[in-house]
Amino acid sequence: MNRRDFSAALGAAAAFTALTPLAQAAAGTTPVSEQARSLYSRALILDCNCSPPFGELPLPQSDLDLVRGSGINVIKLSLGGINDDFAHTVASIGLVQQLIEVHPAYFTQVRVAGDMARAKRENKLGIILSFESTDMLGGQLSSLAVFRDLGVRVMQLSYNRKSPFAAGVMEPNGGGLTPLGRDAVREMNRLGIAVDLSHANAATTADVLSLSVKPPLMTHAGCAAVYAHPRSKSDEQLRALASKGGVVGIFDLPYLAASPHQPTIDDYMAHLEHALKVAGEDHVGIGSDVGIEPFDTSPKGMAEFAKEVEQRRAAGLSAPGEDRPTYVVGLNVPRRIEIIADRLLQRGYSAAVTEKVVGGNFVRVFTQIWTP
Repeated sequence: MNRRDFSAALGAAAAFTALTPLAQAAAGTTPVSEQARSLYSRALILDCNCSPPFGELPLPQSDLDLVRGSGINVIKLSLGGINDDFAHTVASIGLVQQLIEVHPAYFTQVRVAGDMARAKRENKLGIILSFESTDMLGGQLSSLAVFRDLGVRVMQLSYNRKSPFAAGVMEPNGGGLTPLGRDAVREMNRLGIAVDLSHANAATTADVLSLSVKPPLMTHAGCAAVYAHPRSKSDEQLRALASKGGVVGIFDLPYLAASPHQPTIDDYMAHLEHALKVAGEDHVGIGSDVGIEPFDTSPKGMAEFAKEVEQRRAAGLSAPGEDRPTYVVGLNVPRRIEIIADRLLQRGYSAAVTEKVVGGNFVRVFTQIWTP
């Protein structure tokens, strides 16, 4: 199960199975240096758009071992799908809380900044609840406080198309923040909810960067200068984000390169290093936009992926490049961030900078946003 259909699959049986030979080939298992292993062990590792395995509870031990073995301490989990209403979204939040209740030794909810370090100390996976779409808000500002009190700490104001609040990257008619969207930004600042611009178009991005008094985020995106794609951010946007104290997370999606090429770790590093060059070492992190478990490249997994792509196209919510599986060759493993850390160290980045990228920068900015 990948992160994109996590919400739809909550409550359904989806036990993790062993990697097929095809999946092992896609993973491209890469040995890492002792320096990288040591850094990965001591640093707080945060993936700013990811999901755990989920299925019928209790989860099988293999899923729990996968989570703990990943070495990831905190994830931001997107709930509510791309069009779930209020009731379905509340139910999804309840199911995540049930996951934590059933497996308290493995999972914990992140509600305040201190919960991130606590998750690492207790060897648990901390889960930050977030939204990508806005349907669950019902166009009501009052819904922001309701969901904030349920633990949702990051929200977008639009998915790929237009919402009552703003316009997304695939909205043909353009537009930026609406008057309601401007009110929403002010209310999110007041409540301590991070404004995520990952799917925002250029006008919405500019409007939020101008209006927000707290650092906005781009939790999962790429760099347009490396490969031009609607989901990638321009150098101008990256610099503006950095000037507001925000952080961009680089994703592990096919949008890193042109079709039909399946992106590799070298393609990933090109985006990551460009972001570091443009935004600076304090403003770059990782937001894989995939699950902790590897993408299943078996015939069954590919058939499920094709079905999902068709559903997104039918809904008018797909983006260019959704013709390839959602993984990066060389990073299709649970400990992908350890491999990224190793590549950064190999390329001359210091341990201090590497620790910022693998989690420190998002920890810092969340602490700033969530503090009254």
